[in-house]
Amino acid sequence: MTQTAPTKPFLRALAGETILPPPFWLMRQAGRYLPEYRATRAQAGSFLDLCYNPELAVEVTLQPLRRYGFDAAILFSDILVVPDGLGQDVAFREGEGPVLAPIRSARDLDGLDISGLHQRLDPVYRTVKGLSSAIPSSTALIGFSGAPWTVATYMIEGGGSKDFQEAKRLMWGQPEVFARLMDLLVEATGQYLIRQIDAGAEAIQIFDTWAGALPEPEFRRWVIEPARKLVERIRAERPGIPVIGFPRGAGMLYQAYVKETKVSGVSLDSSVPLDWAAETLQPHCTLQGNLDPILLVTGGEALDAGIDRVLKSLSKGPFIFNLGHGIIPPTPPENVARLAERVKGFKG
Repeated sequence: MTQTAPTKPFLRALAGETILPPPFWLMRQAGRYLPEYRATRAQAGSFLDLCYNPELAVEVTLQPLRRYGFDAAILFSDILVVPDGLGQDVAFREGEGPVLAPIRSARDLDGLDISGLHQRLDPVYRTVKGLSSAIPSSTALIGFSGAPWTVATYMIEGGGSKDFQEAKRLMWGQPEVFARLMDLLVEATGQYLIRQIDAGAEAIQIFDTWAGALPEPEFRRWVIEPARKLVERIRAERPGIPVIGFPRGAGMLYQAYVKETKVSGVSLDSSVPLDWAAETLQPHCTLQGNLDPILLVTGGEALDAGIDRVLKSLSKGPFIFNLGHGIIPPTPPENVARLAERVKGFKG
């Protein structure tokens, strides 16, 4: 079947087109920096309740679009809905973040079950469906998931971590248990993303936030290989849907990630040298990034200079303007408006 060429700027860029001004959106563009988000969040109860309330999740996804006119909307959810859907005990505590019943053994892993995944995550699919009809006609809709390695770290550690000691101990000390967990996550994530596409997602982003924590051999096995499998599955089952990978902290291994996963686009963290990315990565896929989120907090001339540097370095090829990680809560909304105006006014 012949696929029609995309018309939305975000999707055109992911198809390899160079567009000026480049399309733009921002990771965590819906969130605590917006007063309207905080008001909606207060109605929801817990954070997970917000993720599983289609009406409110659609509303918070739309809020930044109304303010800033982004070229893409990203589903409002969280990467930890997948372990929640597998039956792991997941909660979000104020001031503490995610708390999970840790997976440390084969017995713990035996308690997870993929059979109830889609029933539990049905509200997420209803959010995607609602968004597909609610966003502006020129705006693309991004679905997403956490990458298996990053999700596994939370499942094993029982929450966030600085050194991933328990996750690495399981990976090296009980390799068969760790491999079982990763296989389960690859399958569950693949099913989850296909369901999002069927509900209306036009592109997918896979967030591997803690990819940079692994040495090269493990990076290749547990970051590149799962991402490659997910990209291949989406290409085979839902042709034409672009996939953006985000192996945050990968450094020089970004190159291997891009070439071996064959992602349509790659999101760059703020440490990636722009000239190197343009020369080494952009011939193979669309680049997305990579303004430091703290510049968005700082504002003023420093923000303008940072925006201009990214634009001038990456806009000569397929490119989507974004941050090197998500917007953080102290960000003044007026600084996001300043960014939007500057990117929209860029002429090359």
